[in-house]
Amino acid sequence: MKQCNCDLFPVKDALEMILLFDETGKISYANDIAEKNLAYDEGLYNRCISDIFPNEFKNTEHGLETDYPFGPEIQHIVAYRQNLTCFPVEARIIKSTIQPDIYICMVNDTLERDHLSREINQVKQEAQQAAKVKSEFVANVTHELRTPVNGVLGNTRDLLELESDSQKLKLLRIIEGCCRDMNKIIDNILDFSKLEAGKFTLEPRKFHFRDMLDHVKASHISNITEKGLEFFMTVSPQIPDYVIGDELRIKQVLNNLLSNALKFTAVGKVTVEVIQTARVNDTIELFFLVIDSGIGISPEEKDKLFQSFSQVDASISRKYGGTGLGLNICKQLVELMGGNISVESEKGKGSAFSFSIWVQLCEENKDTFEGNGLAGQEGMMPSSYTDVSTLFSGMGDDTEQDALWKYGSEENQAALERNMSKLILCVEMENWGKAEMFMDTIRQLTNNAPQEVSRVVLRLKMAVQKENYEKITAEFAKLDAFLQSEEVGE
Repeated sequence: MKQCNCDLFPVKDALEMILLFDETGKISYANDIAEKNLAYDEGLYNRCISDIFPNEFKNTEHGLETDYPFGPEIQHIVAYRQNLTCFPVEARIIKSTIQPDIYICMVNDTLERDHLSREINQVKQEAQQAAKVKSEFVANVTHELRTPVNGVLGNTRDLLELESDSQKLKLLRIIEGCCRDMNKIIDNILDFSKLEAGKFTLEPRKFHFRDMLDHVKASHISNITEKGLEFFMTVSPQIPDYVIGDELRIKQVLNNLLSNALKFTAVGKVTVEVIQTARVNDTIELFFLVIDSGIGISPEEKDKLFQSFSQVDASISRKYGGTGLGLNICKQLVELMGGNISVESEKGKGSAFSFSIWVQLCEENKDTFEGNGLAGQEGMMPSSYTDVSTLFSGMGDDTEQDALWKYGSEENQAALERNMSKLILCVEMENWGKAEMFMDTIRQLTNNAPQEVSRVVLRLKMAVQKENYEKITAEFAKLDAFLQSEEVGE
């Protein structure tokens, strides 16, 4: 047999093995990589394809016999070297359209890839096992932690009912607050652990949507009142009274966002708004906005917000507390409910968090809301809400926000007077925790005050921290005099 003219097949330097053979199985051409990988000392010319693939081809007295399915589909078979060692390959054998009596065999060695795949699978299994062990460990530890924390909390509450000494009551309230915070941290760690392990499941059920929002508001109203903040909550009339969803997790996301808004807002207002933005069959998309006039964050810091155990500034955890898990958990919960979460913010001008979720309509609502104009409009949102930053700026214009923090302005003085009256009331009632909270707000409102005012505020703050009533009243009178003087605001 004459060796095949390999010029017809410019595959000498191809990365895959190329073999040409005729109907009797005799090989007429093999490229360099085939010669190398199959390691035939005298070359492959005139060898039989059955030597390379003995499991697929056999030479009999009737000629070459095979059950191999010729065609472009990849077949996973085994190739043999001259020394009878073998290795796995992917092969395609097709009939040449140029020389009808020639078959073209294209082969890829998959030994390294299969080995790497096994290693990857092993590493993946080890990682899954490690994650499982970690998840179980975290669950066990947090469960064990909850028992003594609840024990301390229960006994502390019993002591609060029996104790009358003001100093001891203050210490007991601190212990009670620490226990509540510890339970919140334990809950966050448990949720995070379940989410990371993929074991977290939603529990949708029918619930009254507006009652849920009322409960969220009631949970935060005391903090809102204490800080003297304005609070607004509006719900689109398109949203039905009853929907089907995971009420607990919706409340968890809202509570977390509201807690952050209240934590980082000293003066101004917090707004919650809910609208229906789309409907597909029997499910509707709800769009939530939680907007505050707090400290805000810069654009370059926003990426850190939704990361695990991450906070915008390390000093945040020292001043305001927190584990850095809350927003990451919110993000994962919202995504489980088919939505997403984002934030628009400006440093010193507040933040606007928005998130969307999908809930189901109840049977009694399906017909009622057929004509609401949103049926089948997946992903659509009213144009006035397309840009969250536009709504965020509507919280109050920049001039109003700037005036609030400019010492001596009418807005600044009004906020100072409100917080000073609440400060002195807390001092008279010996509620030192709240007194420090109002003192922090006063300190922020006088950041740009003249040096003599700043010194008085600093001394007043130190007196509040030391619970020195005489010093507080003296410094308070000095600060009040500055506010009443004619020079203020000039």
